[in-house]
Amino acid sequence: MTSEVATSPRLPVAAIGAGVVVALVGFGSTFPIIIQGLVAIGATDREAASGLMALSIAMGLAAVLLTLRHRVPISIAWSTPAAALMISTGAVEGGFAAAIGAIMLTGVLIVVAGIIRPFRDLVARLPSSLANAMLAGILLKLCLAPVEALAVSPQYVLPVIVIWLVVLRFARLYAMPVAVAAVAVIIVTVADLPVTSAAELLPDPVVVAPAFNWSAIVSLTVPLFIVTMASQNIPGIAVLRAYGYPPHIRDTFIVTGAGTLLGAPFGGHAINYAAMTAAICAGPDSDPDPGRRWVAAFTAGVLYILLGCAATFATVLIAASPPMLIQAVAGLALLGALGSSLLGAMQAPADRDAAILTFIVAASGLSFFGIGAAFWGLVAGVLVLALSRWRRKLDPD
Repeated sequence: MTSEVATSPRLPVAAIGAGVVVALVGFGSTFPIIIQGLVAIGATDREAASGLMALSIAMGLAAVLLTLRHRVPISIAWSTPAAALMISTGAVEGGFAAAIGAIMLTGVLIVVAGIIRPFRDLVARLPSSLANAMLAGILLKLCLAPVEALAVSPQYVLPVIVIWLVVLRFARLYAMPVAVAAVAVIIVTVADLPVTSAAELLPDPVVVAPAFNWSAIVSLTVPLFIVTMASQNIPGIAVLRAYGYPPHIRDTFIVTGAGTLLGAPFGGHAINYAAMTAAICAGPDSDPDPGRRWVAAFTAGVLYILLGCAATFATVLIAASPPMLIQAVAGLALLGALGSSLLGAMQAPADRDAAILTFIVAASGLSFFGIGAAFWGLVAGVLVLALSRWRRKLDPD
């Protein structure tokens, strides 16, 4: 397969359509998780709306820049697992300003990974079993939310779950966007939405001056970097290679790292290679001609920029939602990620003890010295893995 630009003059209608689907699915499926994550680390509703807008624009611009430069369907997305990590970690010492500082440093690490190959290779040496186990621990509590929400607001949550299950059966790709649309209908129908003018729903960027402290850096920067690399960038690179495209890792890491760094003061967190939606853009359904499929990722990027303008309205809806409804739909959105991470954590038999310990500690909510459970889970897993490998060297039988 080749990624050379096609010479056919026809309009790539299928690729444009695929890009529209990618943008609507990517934004509509997970924006509630993004807002939850920002609020969890201390953002106000206005700051969360600004963060959602910054992320949408950053990943849209990154996709447009990379696809125009390389004519390859490099899909860019926000890091949903990173948002889940922020929900799990909660407020850090120093508040939202310190969290912004930690996210900016994550962007710096991604840029460094793009520039310095040995650093990138070092990151890749982290056992995928431990990275997946850490992510599974982060996701577990969030994925329990739909069950917990049934006890709190069954009249709202049960219809959403039923709708999600029905659509999942017939059109898996659209299950989450339809569920989110159902949530929006419920909120508009039953909630007291604040009376506001159209002008107040326009994009409203808020700049937060970053602060830096070691507790926030250890709790957020390191786990955010690892989760983004392991759960988004590595699978995204694999998808492109599977369809015969060069992933242009160096340029993409530099662009997404810079986007993360520049978007953070406006409330954004990490952007990265897309994984699931990358297959939509790079696959044959996007366009029969491999050289034209970059148009799908380019179209998605343009729409992400436009969807960023709806961030304030999306945040208003979520703020007015009935109890536990947003947590429930977020949990549904993350079930697939939880299943994949658990499978990845258990695949290497020799690493299972370390992976299980990583999973348990990361899921526990444990906090020492102001540092969250995700980091301690990874530390525990690395120590157990190192010990087990040392013992196998001493006693190979």
